[in-house]
Amino acid sequence: MTAEIRFFWARLNANYWFYPATFAIFGALLAFAMIYLDRNGFAEWLNDVSWLVPARPKGASDILTVMASTMIGVGSTVFSITIVAVSYASGTYGPRLLTNFLEDKGNQIALATFIGSFVYALIVLRSVRGEGESPASASDAAADALPGFAPQLSLLVGYVLLGLCVAVLVFFLHHAPSSIRINMVLKSIGSRLVNAIENAYPEKGGPDLPREAQGGVTIDAWDSGYIQMIDFSDLVSKAREKDCVISMRVRTGDFVHPGMPLMDVRGCEIDDIRATVREDVTIGPVRTPEQDPRFLIDELVEIGLRALSPGINDPFTAITAMHWLGAAMADLGQRDLDPGCCEDDEPGLCPVIARSEDFAQYVDRGFGALRSAVATSANAAPIMLDVLENAALPIPHTCRRQLLREQGRLLMQEAEAHLTDAAMDTLRERYKRFGRAFYGTD
Repeated sequence: MTAEIRFFWARLNANYWFYPATFAIFGALLAFAMIYLDRNGFAEWLNDVSWLVPARPKGASDILTVMASTMIGVGSTVFSITIVAVSYASGTYGPRLLTNFLEDKGNQIALATFIGSFVYALIVLRSVRGEGESPASASDAAADALPGFAPQLSLLVGYVLLGLCVAVLVFFLHHAPSSIRINMVLKSIGSRLVNAIENAYPEKGGPDLPREAQGGVTIDAWDSGYIQMIDFSDLVSKAREKDCVISMRVRTGDFVHPGMPLMDVRGCEIDDIRATVREDVTIGPVRTPEQDPRFLIDELVEIGLRALSPGINDPFTAITAMHWLGAAMADLGQRDLDPGCCEDDEPGLCPVIARSEDFAQYVDRGFGALRSAVATSANAAPIMLDVLENAALPIPHTCRRQLLREQGRLLMQEAEAHLTDAAMDTLRERYKRFGRAFYGTD
């Protein structure tokens, strides 16, 4: 699969309308299937069930009408609540989070369930025939026994769908307010960041030097936008087919425009591979979390900076953001950050060389971006020292631990200009313990 197809499927699955549309199609197919069974006599066994009273056409019509009108009304309410929650969250936590809430599977499936049930009830309602109406066709076998036609099996399935909708509504009424709680928002981003790190850098190790680019003829970008996905496996196949080496000049999440280099190709005719490798790079108007841990780090940083702004002044939200950032950095610090494109090849033999990002860049993007704002908060500054110290504990590499220690030193320098004497005295005591945790020095 090319990057375009893989990215299309990833974004299609994340769209707010995907599950409602899928459930609507499923509801329609289920309705036609149940009507077929009813019209061909497969539901006659229901007449022998003593506790199940068969519905008459008028009653069946009323039940299905109430079901259809209720489901579309509740579906509209679910959509309205979702939009209100999204507006609140994007305004409070930052516009970057708009995508996160629209991709929320709980909201999507809740709306999809009501839409699917509405479509089912509407189609089944069309098959009900009043007692004074003649059969629509000679194949209406169920019309021979009683006047009119009430699809008994379809109604039974409708009752099951009603029960399911009630359960989904209860779930949604709990999920909607819970999903906009800041702790849950941060947990969602933090967990997704840790998973993205594991997927991007599956191997433990480092900090070995990444492979150097081998140069060659440059292939430039053909459009303006962000690199949203790179299909490395397909690039490897094409490079082996043409017996060439491809050195990437960009990472997922970088912004490019026509004239900027995307990759260098060495060892084959550029015209033989130029058009095909472009299929493996997706360029779009927005950044996405796929293949891009930096995007999720930026979301945590944005929430932390907003929380520490004078207009909001919520240091405890920033502290929670730092805790998740520390967990991510602790994981990153233990991994080989050279994104190998070939799992089975020996080091140095893979024909595609990805552009790597070292640990210092991740630390600067996370703690470095938050540091100036944290230095102004007497509550958040000591916690940042705790987070840096705890993040360094599982990291076996001295040079990476030193990068976290340097962030603590820079935090102290900036805090001197913002905190009161009493707050600085407390922070200095904490910094002494922080320094002893790194190689036993102050």
